[in-house]
Amino acid sequence: MSEPTAPPGAEPDRAPQAGAGCVDAGPPVVIRYADPTDAGAMLEIFNREVAQTISSWEWFALSEADWRDWVDEHTKDDHVLLVAEAGGRVVGFAGYGTFRTKAGYVSTAEDSVFLDESFRGHGVGKRLLARLLDEARARQIHVMVAAITSENLVSIGLHQTLGFEQVGYLPQVGHKFGRWLDLVLLQITLDNRPTP
Repeated sequence: MSEPTAPPGAEPDRAPQAGAGCVDAGPPVVIRYADPTDAGAMLEIFNREVAQTISSWEWFALSEADWRDWVDEHTKDDHVLLVAEAGGRVVGFAGYGTFRTKAGYVSTAEDSVFLDESFRGHGVGKRLLARLLDEARARQIHVMVAAITSENLVSIGLHQTLGFEQVGYLPQVGHKFGRWLDLVLLQITLDNRPTP
């Protein structure tokens, strides 16, 4: 399968900047559990990131069927998928899914956080991720992992403000838009249980 080139106007070499295209005072943002009616709005946000950024390493937009699989992964068992809603419109989402499939990893999860670009820089991502961590703690997830493109300093900073620490750096483990990408691994321990 051939990798796409960067679309016109895209800036694949830079992560989206906080505050870019931000809205001024708008409707209040509510964080809630995602429901099936949110799928289309979440897919639109995600596919924009796929097409225009390196936040997702997917090369091509996901179909509705692919997205259903993604949502299923992030809602099965005790997994959680949240949305941020403003004025009746989904403006972001966060969820966690399986970190690795072997049984020994059952107490570890990996998060995903995506926002509509007009709602970046207003604390919505922080609220989504903080709530997601609370939900994970309530379900006895011991460690949350984040795997983030090294150039996405906004997302790395967001995670670090909530207590994540960098635990790994994997150079050139992926590629998109014709260039190699490095991956930063961060994690936070959510409880102090001495044994599982």
